[in-house]
Amino acid sequence: MEEQGDFRRWDELIPDALGLIFSHLSLQEVLTVIPSVCKSWRRAVTGPYCWQEIDIEEWSNRCNSNQLDRMLQMLITRSSGSLRKLCVSCLPNDDIFSFITENASSLQVLRLPRSEMSDSIVEQTAGRLSSITCLDLSYCGKIGAPALEAIGKHCKLLVSLCRNMHPLDTVGKLSQDDDANAIAASMPRLKRLEMAYNLIGTASVLNILSGCAQLEFLDLRGCWDVNLDDQFLKEKFPKLKVLGPTIMDCYEMDAWDDCSDYSEDSDYLAWQFLADEMGDYEDDEEFDEMWDDDYVGGLEELELRFYEGLGEDAGMFGWPPSP
Repeated sequence: MEEQGDFRRWDELIPDALGLIFSHLSLQEVLTVIPSVCKSWRRAVTGPYCWQEIDIEEWSNRCNSNQLDRMLQMLITRSSGSLRKLCVSCLPNDDIFSFITENASSLQVLRLPRSEMSDSIVEQTAGRLSSITCLDLSYCGKIGAPALEAIGKHCKLLVSLCRNMHPLDTVGKLSQDDDANAIAASMPRLKRLEMAYNLIGTASVLNILSGCAQLEFLDLRGCWDVNLDDQFLKEKFPKLKVLGPTIMDCYEMDAWDDCSDYSEDSDYLAWQFLADEMGDYEDDEEFDEMWDDDYVGGLEELELRFYEGLGEDAGMFGWPPSP
C-alpha cells in the first residue's frame, strides 16, 4: 500500500496536464479512444485543454466538405476561445472561414492552404484576426490584392506570410503584381515571405524589399520574371536570404500528390459520428454503466447492430461495406 501511495492516479491529473499529454497522441486517438477511458479524460478532451492547437491539415485533404465543416465547428467550439493555432486545408466556402474568424481572439498561427474563401469575406472579417503572427494562404486562388491589403491593415503583428502558388494555379493570369504591391504597402513587419510561382516582376519585388524592411527570408522560386542582382542584395540587404527564382524543384508537388496517399487516420471520423448518433452520454451514471462487466456484451451487440443498420450509407463516414 505504501508503494502504491507514491504513484498518482492518471484520472486525477488536472485537465491542463492531461491536455498536454494527449497532445502527443493522434487526432483519431484523442477523439475516439481517450473519451472512453474514464470520465475525467472525457471531460479533458471535450473541454478546451486539448484544442488550443488544432492541426487537421492532412486529414482535411481527404474528407468531404460536410465532414470538414462539422469537424471544425466541433473542435473550435471545444476550444472555447483559447485557440492559438489552426492548420486546415481545403476550406470549401466563406461561411466556415467566417466561423473561424469569429473564434480567433487568441489565434496566432493560421494555415489555410488550398482554401476557397473569397476576397470579400476576408475583407469583412480580417479585423477579427488582429492577433495573427503567422499566416499561410498558399494555393488560395479566389483571393488577391484586396484580401491581402485587408490582412495587412488589420494584422499588425504579422511576421510570416506564405502565399505560394502552383504553376497550374496561375494559368490564364497575366500578373499578380497587385498582390505583391499590397503586401509591400501594408505588411511592414514581415520577416518571412513565401511567394513561389507567383506571376510577379522585379519592380514588385523591389517594392516588397523597400516596404518590408525587416524581411529575413524571401521565397521567389518559379517567379521567372524576377531578376535580382546578387551583389545589390548583399550590399543593401545583408541579412536577407532569397530563395530562387532559378531553383529547380518539384513544383511543390507534395501539396498535390499527397492527396492520394490515404492513411489510417482518414477513417476515424466514422467512429466520431457513430458516437454522435449514439449520444454523448452526458449523464455520468449512464456513462459509468458502460463499464459494468454485464454490459460489455451489450455494447458489442449495439455496435454491430448500428454498423449493420448503416447499409448503403456506410461509406459516407469511412466504414467498409457491411459483410
